[in-house]
Amino acid sequence: VQLQASGGGLVQAGGSLRLSCAASGRTFSSYAMGWFRQAPGKEREFVAATFGGTHYADSVKARFTISRDNAKNTVYLQMNVLKPEDTAVYYCAAAANVRAFIANPHHAGNYDYWGKGTQVTVSS
Repeated sequence: VQLQASGGGLVQAGGSLRLSCAASGRTFSSYAMGWFRQAPGKEREFVAATFGGTHYADSVKARFTISRDNAKNTVYLQMNVLKPEDTAVYYCAAAANVRAFIANPHHAGNYDYWGKGTQVTVSS
């Protein structure tokens, strides 16, 4: 599976962006999909994931929404009310082992494929 994230950019605090992640392959619907982010000098952290249901980091709940369109092999991350602390490189990821994903969707080690990332910068 190859993943290509897009949609990042520069936005003012309070603004919105929608990230997209297009996946190759014919079995997209069988993968759990997630978004992670990494800010400068910080470790990569979980943002959101979906397979059936959805999961969110506490820091983005009620502001971000993850969704997927299996017909288009694409997962989205709608980000609203953006804050400067949301500034990071955002990565999409795919998990083939759904059992492991369900046990802990926040764990980066449960994801098998990663995109290259897209930069999101929120100015104050």
